[in-house]
Amino acid sequence: MPPALPDYPLLSRQLEALLDEDDWLVNSAQTCAFIMQHVSELNWVGFYLHRHPERLTLGPFQGKPACNPIPFGKGVCGATARTRETQRIDDVHAIADHIACDTASNAELVVPIMREKVLWGVLDLDSPRHARFSVEDQAGIERLVAVFIKRTNLPDLLASR
Repeated sequence: MPPALPDYPLLSRQLEALLDEDDWLVNSAQTCAFIMQHVSELNWVGFYLHRHPERLTLGPFQGKPACNPIPFGKGVCGATARTRETQRIDDVHAIADHIACDTASNAELVVPIMREKVLWGVLDLDSPRHARFSVEDQAGIERLVAVFIKRTNLPDLLASR
């Protein structure tokens, strides 16, 4: 049986109230903790940042230690970085180039984070349950990402190298 759908409109309002700083590091850490606390059946939530050309590097997260770096040409996070589109995967093991950081992960949802039409990073959610993420979950998490972007001063990470 699928988990009960979170009240994403309520979570959006709560996240907006929580993110009272415009600091990207504080807000990304808070966003990960908030999602991990309020969305069921997750084993990892985190940001991968676009700090280098054609690869993502690990940012704030909740869960087990993670893979780093992730090239744009590999895995679900890489596909999101390449296409700039959300990836909702019911069975990560069916993806030929899936990066298995935690073998307990079976489903994945990755949302791009755009700063003035430029990729800033991605928000990655993993679940041990196959087909964990519904279309409604995708819309809800995309809504939370929109709150994060609205409340955060996203620096140009590529220029700050």
